[in-house]
Amino acid sequence: MVAGVALVPNWSAGAAVTDDPTVDPATKATFQRLADAVFTDRTNALVDQAKSGDDKQRTSGFSGRVRLSGTQSHQESSALAELRGRKSRLARLGEKYSAASTSVTLDATQVKGRSAKVAVTETTTLTYEKVKGTEPKTTGFQAHHELTFKADRNGDWQLTGIRDTDSGYLAVNQVAKPAVAAPDTAADDGPPEATRASTAWPAPARAKNFSATGYNYKAMVAYAKKYWSNYNPDYPDFNGQGAGGDCTNFVSQSLKAGGWKHVPGYTNDFHKWFGNSDIQSDSFVGVNEFSWFALSSKRASSLANVYQADLGDVVQMDFNRDGSKDHTMIVTYRSPQGVPYVTYHSTNTYNRSVASLVASYPNAAFYAYRT
Repeated sequence: MVAGVALVPNWSAGAAVTDDPTVDPATKATFQRLADAVFTDRTNALVDQAKSGDDKQRTSGFSGRVRLSGTQSHQESSALAELRGRKSRLARLGEKYSAASTSVTLDATQVKGRSAKVAVTETTTLTYEKVKGTEPKTTGFQAHHELTFKADRNGDWQLTGIRDTDSGYLAVNQVAKPAVAAPDTAADDGPPEATRASTAWPAPARAKNFSATGYNYKAMVAYAKKYWSNYNPDYPDFNGQGAGGDCTNFVSQSLKAGGWKHVPGYTNDFHKWFGNSDIQSDSFVGVNEFSWFALSSKRASSLANVYQADLGDVVQMDFNRDGSKDHTMIVTYRSPQGVPYVTYHSTNTYNRSVASLVASYPNAAFYAYRT
């Protein structure tokens, strides 16, 4: 996930739909209602039904002049089954959601004949069950999708496809993408290799000494909280097609806010680390390059277990275990029970528990860094 240079509005995040102002409001409202129903169904599949009291799909027998195609209906049923399995895995890890709220806004709509493409932003909040002390009460995210519709001879629309357009693909109610095996590549013996972190729970104790490094971890957390959904205009936004995603760029900004200093030099030298509005090193914006810099500079060390991560520590994931890391996140809370919560860009997410990530991606490799 090495970022490029393309800059796009944050809402687009990879979506190719351009708005057609001639589409009438009633048609847009029709698309919005079904999109809202689909993503609300997905979110509700994660909620403890004993609390919510309603396990009925809103998209079943959806009223109005729009419905799911046969293929899409089957795909949604499979998605909901996968998410209910994720809810069970979360419960075994001690995490449940007691309530949820999902809303969808239309960003762009394009209709050509009997076909339509719609770019939407989903905003979801989940309430953690059995909150204790200062533990986060909720987790939230914004995700972007492109929906395709087809109309029949009577002008009735069918939802025929959903494509997630965020680079990170880490919303808690999204179904897992199938892993694609990467071709064998020769190992690079130059950069240091991070140690894979165990996901076994509970983790051996590894207390963090917050005063030993001189870094301000509370400032890192405050920065992440401020800019997880409203991006800092002083830095480029690396979401969008071909840009590679903004996850590592965001984490680097947070670390910089807490006292990490620039190490100037060539942008492609992983021993260097710097970023501002005009130029960024590969290690500032690239997942693997960040790992190489953090370890080689001794600013970070590998943790044996992902549950050992604490405020200001960094967690990375390799979705298909091909040896190339795909995503970077920063820890913004640690519960009294020893569960870290992470915040990240692409998909914009605040205070998501590591337990949720482990349950959602049981085949992924995790890496944790003590900063």
